[in-house]
Amino acid sequence: MPELPEVETVRCGITPHLIDQKITKVVIRQPRLRWPVPAELAEALSGQVIRRIERRAKYLLLGTDVGTVLLHLGMSGRLRVFPADTPPLKHDHVDLILENGQCLRFNDSRRFGALLWTREPPEQHQLLRMLGPEPFEPLFSGLYLQQKARGRATAIKLFIMDNQVVVGVGNIYANESLFAAGIHPLRPAGLLTADEYQRLAAAIRKVLLEAIEQGGTTLRDFVGGEGEPGYFQQYLRVYGRRALPCAVCGESIQQCRIGQRATYFCGRCQC
Repeated sequence: MPELPEVETVRCGITPHLIDQKITKVVIRQPRLRWPVPAELAEALSGQVIRRIERRAKYLLLGTDVGTVLLHLGMSGRLRVFPADTPPLKHDHVDLILENGQCLRFNDSRRFGALLWTREPPEQHQLLRMLGPEPFEPLFSGLYLQQKARGRATAIKLFIMDNQVVVGVGNIYANESLFAAGIHPLRPAGLLTADEYQRLAAAIRKVLLEAIEQGGTTLRDFVGGEGEPGYFQQYLRVYGRRALPCAVCGESIQQCRIGQRATYFCGRCQC
């Protein structure tokens, strides 16, 4: 599933092609996605100019003067920019046709993605209003995490993957961040020290920034907005490396399941 770095990579890839471009037509071939594509979308967007392209958590926000499109890639969604007359493939569900002859095409083989519409400020949308801070905001810090974790017995890995605590720390990046901070993923969140939370907050930011710089992580069928795969997979230290030697100490990487998600760690470096 595309996580924050992958979605940010897509945002950067499509922005030069879409910003300040007028939408002349919306083609909806398959409205049955995770939630139905709003019936009013085609009429609402026709003639509108895309003023801004932002990201909130794993949602892409295409802002116009009358409202905002909320896009979520789900498990297998892709956004690509093509000439508008490019023949659609089987899973090409929605096109935003632009005045310059290009189109933004949404492809999603599993149809777990979403394309929604709101006329209200997007931060007030029910899918966004309860989200925690972005990991790059000033609010996000070790002190913030420690305060949120007070009295919590949940495993630290599940705690940092909670989108109401902080957005964007999916399974891959939770594993990598905890390794970078030297913290065992099963440690109770409420028992970490202030110093450990400072290390963890810094590790989360560093890992996510490095992943964005590498275009995300290629797992299964993710590609970025320009059609390029992500390369952060080459830099993974623990995720997917069960029984391989730790790059720091040489101990074999271990695997367990926490919250039904595969979890990887070094028993020597993360204690």
